Amino acid sequence: MNTRKLVLIGLFIAISFVGAQIKIVYSIAFDSMPAFAAALLLGPVPGAIVGFLGHMLTSLTSGFPFTIPVHLLIGVSMGAICWLFGKLNQKVPGFLNAAIAILLNGIGATFISVYAMFILGIIPSWNQLFFSLVGVLTLASTINVLVAVVLDKIIGNTGLIGQRS
Repeated sequence: MNTRKLVLIGLFIAISFVGAQIKIVYSIAFDSMPAFAAALLLGPVPGAIVGFLGHMLTSLTSGFPFTIPVHLLIGVSMGAICWLFGKLNQKVPGFLNAAIAILLNGIGATFISVYAMFILGIIPSWNQLFFSLVGVLTLASTINVLVAVVLDKIIGNTGLIGQRS
């Protein structure tokens, strides 16, 4: 990894922190767009790094409303989803890759995190919280992924970011 890529990762993390300040509900915010964009523009590993750190920054600025262990789990799942998004970028059509990322982030990660809260005894029942969060998280995921795809189309092949990895 070269210095230019490290600087770009830092820039995407900084943009993610700004997005973390634009909250929808609790710790649901617009922090993941830079992670999805980094996955497309810089590769799977930078996307995963930005995804994990972006979620942790959002959680930190929200006071870790679902506890630190649950937010660590969410951060890891966000990193994994961004890694997969970057990995599938050249292997599957863009719309299908975007749909996979939206479904995994909006529905899959929501289920995992809510069910973890249920198992840890943080909430008495998983289904009520899941159904109250899944719609808003899927909407936020859709916006974040689509904006990242548009950014990729606009600047991805210009050479402004550098060579794709």
